[in-house]
Amino acid sequence: MIDIYYEPDYGRLYEKMEKGTCQVFEYTSNLGQILHMFIKRRIDIETGDAPWFDLVTPYGYGGPIIKECPEGKQWELIKGFEAEFGEYCRENRIVSEFIRFHPILENAQDFKDVYDVSYIRNTVGTNLADFEDPFQEEFSKSTRKNIRRALRAGITYKITENPKDIKSFKEIYYATMDRNEASDYYYFDEDYFQKCLDLLGNHVLLVEAIYKGQVVAAGLYFVYNEIIHIHLSGTIDEFLHLSPAYILRYGVTTWGKEKGYRIIHHGGGRSNSPEDGLYLFKKRFGLNTEFKFSTGKRIWDRETYEKLCIESEAGKDIDFFPAYRGR
Repeated sequence: MIDIYYEPDYGRLYEKMEKGTCQVFEYTSNLGQILHMFIKRRIDIETGDAPWFDLVTPYGYGGPIIKECPEGKQWELIKGFEAEFGEYCRENRIVSEFIRFHPILENAQDFKDVYDVSYIRNTVGTNLADFEDPFQEEFSKSTRKNIRRALRAGITYKITENPKDIKSFKEIYYATMDRNEASDYYYFDEDYFQKCLDLLGNHVLLVEAIYKGQVVAAGLYFVYNEIIHIHLSGTIDEFLHLSPAYILRYGVTTWGKEKGYRIIHHGGGRSNSPEDGLYLFKKRFGLNTEFKFSTGKRIWDRETYEKLCIESEAGKDIDFFPAYRGR
């Protein structure tokens, strides 16, 4: 598989969150193969005798991806995918689709004629492959200073592959979400974390910052092929002044470089603003490395889409897709 976001077990992890079922559509022709994984959700609006559905990317990134294709034949392969997937959507009563394309794999560019593609924001990476010393070349000067100060203060880090016990992480994570007044979307429950270990344990990395024998910050990351994805992390309030969050990123950078990983993907900010605080924090660990994050929209059944908008009393100018879910 290309990346963890295309693993069916990863998709299954978010079925409960999205209130749907993870499915995989594979298109194969003599020109190659395209893989498309999504969550199929029932639309709870009464229109006719049978239910309608829509599609969404599991939490994170995804969208259709070309697995194999001869040079110069991508356009023909994609047109074949569009026709066959359109028929699949008609047969399965699928009205619309929303995609969060993969910034690193750049599949938005390949499928820009199939979907209404919109550039949203940049995400940040730390390039481990092309820099001899990513700490020196990718981290900002102030970040390097904070890390050296934290190390002198006695903060160390521990990295556990395929962890079996993440109790400390969960406690820190939930406390951090409370402090930040995060939306319910980011409050993953106990069932989620257990499934995360059960389904994807071999790809889970637990990174802990430790001070005087106590875990003061922790991160739960995904590792797959050559990529490390920063997933969830948190810090205990009373130790914020020691910058343990910086040690988490320093630790995984050092570990990832030693293990031969190519990139650490930190993701983007909470908003599209280039002044977004979370984005600027992540940029401190990737001065030279960014990726373009785009979304894709497609209405596969225009007539039904408009009926659903009427039934849901969604205005035509609503800034949400699909509009019938915006109320």
